[in-house]
Amino acid sequence: MTYTLCKNIINGGNYEYQSMLTKLDVFLLGNRITSTQYTELSELMDSQQDAGE
Repeated sequence: MTYTLCKNIINGGNYEYQSMLTKLDVFLLGNRITSTQYTELSELMDSQQDAGE
């Protein structure tokens, strides 16, 4: 559920990069998302940042 919510927020573009990255770190450390999901979400954020430049 946490993964799905984060992915929806990221896809919607309604987040601040550093704040969301911190949240993903916390979710990973709390075992709310897997390392694979963390990587996917952070790469999705990175690709959106690259597209916005």
